[in-house]
Amino acid sequence: MHSHFALLVLFAFFVSLVFAVIAKDDPREQLRFGAVILGAFVVAALVIGWLMYPFPI
Repeated sequence: MHSHFALLVLFAFFVSLVFAVIAKDDPREQLRFGAVILGAFVVAALVIGWLMYPFPI
């Protein structure tokens, strides 16, 4: 897997999976919470990456 975005989504998926299992007891709540956290991680990473784009390395 060579795509940075795919690796970002994969990492965010596993982190949100662990957070959802730790934070909620009901499987339905775990699914909803995990999806919200996954979306938040991906959106936050894209926004932060977009904000950092103009700055040189």
